[in-house]
Amino acid sequence: MATINDNYLKLKAGYLFPEIARRVNTFAEGNPEAQIIKLGIGDVTEPLPEACCKAIVKAVEEMGDRATFKGYGPEQGYPWLREKIAIQDFQSRGCEIDASEIFISDGSKCDTGNILDIFGHDNTIAVTDPVYPVYVDTNVMAGNTGDAKNNGEYEGLVYLPITAENNFTAEIPSEKVDLVYLCFPNNPTGATATKEYLKKWVDYAKANGTIIFFDSAYEGYITDPTLPHSIYEIEGARDCAIEFRSFSKSAGFTGTRCAFTVVPKTLKGKASDGSDVEIWKLWNRRQSTKFNGVSYIVQRGAEAAYSDEGKSQIKQLINFYLENAKIICDKLTAAGLKVYGGVNAPYVWVKTPNNLSSWDFFDKLLHNTNVVGTPGSGFGAAGEGYFRISAFNSRQNVEEAMRRITENFKL
Repeated sequence: MATINDNYLKLKAGYLFPEIARRVNTFAEGNPEAQIIKLGIGDVTEPLPEACCKAIVKAVEEMGDRATFKGYGPEQGYPWLREKIAIQDFQSRGCEIDASEIFISDGSKCDTGNILDIFGHDNTIAVTDPVYPVYVDTNVMAGNTGDAKNNGEYEGLVYLPITAENNFTAEIPSEKVDLVYLCFPNNPTGATATKEYLKKWVDYAKANGTIIFFDSAYEGYITDPTLPHSIYEIEGARDCAIEFRSFSKSAGFTGTRCAFTVVPKTLKGKASDGSDVEIWKLWNRRQSTKFNGVSYIVQRGAEAAYSDEGKSQIKQLINFYLENAKIICDKLTAAGLKVYGGVNAPYVWVKTPNNLSSWDFFDKLLHNTNVVGTPGSGFGAAGEGYFRISAFNSRQNVEEAMRRITENFKL
């Protein structure tokens, strides 16, 4: 009989969002009349920007004509999309990123997991706590951790607590780590990072040979002009960081699927014999071997996000969700709850009232108000006693959810 990858057996009972779905489905089956509003998973609700839709339709028509039909494209992405990304997302901000260093993919979630393919199992890996669960679970699957402890942490990982006391920005570790995951604007807390803060991480990484996995999937929500959108705005980051970006939450591509990863050619790692190896070459080989690229149709849609019309429409989308976040923050604050995030980020991080656990608060909200959020403990041990509410929903649903919570739920 074929054997399995035993590392999967170390995973906790269920990935956070399927467990939420299970509880919601159970409640819905027993309460078919309930009008459930879901502010848990960070899935967008508003239509794709018109410019992207038109580009996608045009690309579909091209695929129906022998003269313009496209078969396999470059695994790394079409040059015309990579060049626009390099110029508009990076070079316009003073970042020395070349189009050849950009790899188009079908999602940052995939890339943050797949990147582990090219790194060894003997690295010391650090994650923040709370943290986007994919970072941890993919390391478990890859065999980079030990078993889960009673508090949910995994042996072999270095956990960096992010709390209200440190403004949900992790302290620089006193020990040496080889790989570290940073996410700004942060999922789940909504915290942001200044250039001064990221400079400390870059300096630490260069001094210790550390590689930073920088997830900036929500950078489109930054409205403060003093905050960096990319870690490559920090001097020296080309030598120590890989950045992950996504069209999902900015251009509404959650169901369309397009993202990209930036791997500078100056970034190096160590082979077992002690020699330096270019990370770019390894990622290029990995993608060329295991990935056939994002469809031509979707990449044309992503390209349209950089047109004048596309940028204007995306700005309207982002402003819409940010207004939702403001409504959530204002209403919950007025109700006496302590809230964080929701500014320069689409997530609101809420302190649970009356010392309720994260899952108890989840269940009370679901049963008393029919509103769904995300228990903070699902993001890590330090998330216990907190709750994430997503601004991704219709205005009507957000306003109704806040009305139910503030008027019908006894805080």
